[in-house]
Amino acid sequence: MTLTERADWPPLAREPQRIGILLLPCFSNFGLAALIEPLSIANWLAQRKLFDWTLLSLDGKPVPASNGLLAAAQQGIGEPGEFDVCAVIASFDVHRHARDAALKAWLKRQAAFGAVLMGIETGSELLAAAGVLDGHPAAVHWDNLQGFQESYPRVQARAQLYSVGRKRLTCAGATAVLDMMLGWLEGVAGAGLAREVAMHMLVERVREPQVGQVTGFQHRLHAQAGRLGRAIALMEQHLEEPLSCEALAARVGLSRRQLERQFMQHTGLTPLKYYLALRLARAHNLLQQTRMSVAQVAASAGFGSLEHFSRAYRARFGCTPSSDRSQSLEAPVMRQPLAHDHLPAQLR
Repeated sequence: MTLTERADWPPLAREPQRIGILLLPCFSNFGLAALIEPLSIANWLAQRKLFDWTLLSLDGKPVPASNGLLAAAQQGIGEPGEFDVCAVIASFDVHRHARDAALKAWLKRQAAFGAVLMGIETGSELLAAAGVLDGHPAAVHWDNLQGFQESYPRVQARAQLYSVGRKRLTCAGATAVLDMMLGWLEGVAGAGLAREVAMHMLVERVREPQVGQVTGFQHRLHAQAGRLGRAIALMEQHLEEPLSCEALAARVGLSRRQLERQFMQHTGLTPLKYYLALRLARAHNLLQQTRMSVAQVAASAGFGSLEHFSRAYRARFGCTPSSDRSQSLEAPVMRQPLAHDHLPAQLR
């Protein structure tokens, strides 16, 4: 079955298709290019304007990308305009915009007009905040999945590359934007044109929507390290109520000393330090990506004492939990993998 058949897209209702591309501050310039270039090449190959796009911003002013480049918007969302497709591209600091009543009203209005809505990277969170993704699947980047699920339980968040539906498309971002656009082109403009566009972009194969994302270090250990992997899985299942090192070792059939040796060999960390890193990673995501209180985050990450949580958090990120509530370019970053410098070559 082709992507066209699965998505059941109708052919282009009009030419050109009017596409509004809303850019939020600190958007991904790569994502914008991956969205526009397939459309541009399709127009060139067809020798007519199949697609016409307009760059939008909240206020009609230029928008800075996360890499510092400025994109000149052609109009703001307050100006008149209806589109066949509305794409929202966002990356950092999306929570501030998720509270923007004018933005949410604009998205609801476009949905009511029948526009196809596309969420690129954290642009999907803005669609979710407007309520236009309720009941729909959404592909969410692995780094934002936990916070997204906590904030938008009515959306079917999935750790896959992209999702394609009749009126909703979402994408985890980066190279998957190109896969999504080529898949969508196949549906609305035909497999032949989509294949030609892919050939000109040197894309040998368009990945399927449900393909999983690149996984984190701990998941690679799950697959490669036997009992160590099972111990890590147990840690992830018991973040709110952490198990003791002895309990972990007993559950996977090792002594405490054997478990410690395996962790040191494969991660360069003791089991307790690795466990703490996992719990702090959860806390970091929830603080930056949700509106949960610091006390709620601390409990969710297995800290019975706010003082202990604050001390551990400051030691890891150089700031207090209460001051780390925005996923911005300036905010602390939780690096992946957790102990890369200590990894043997076969596990990097």
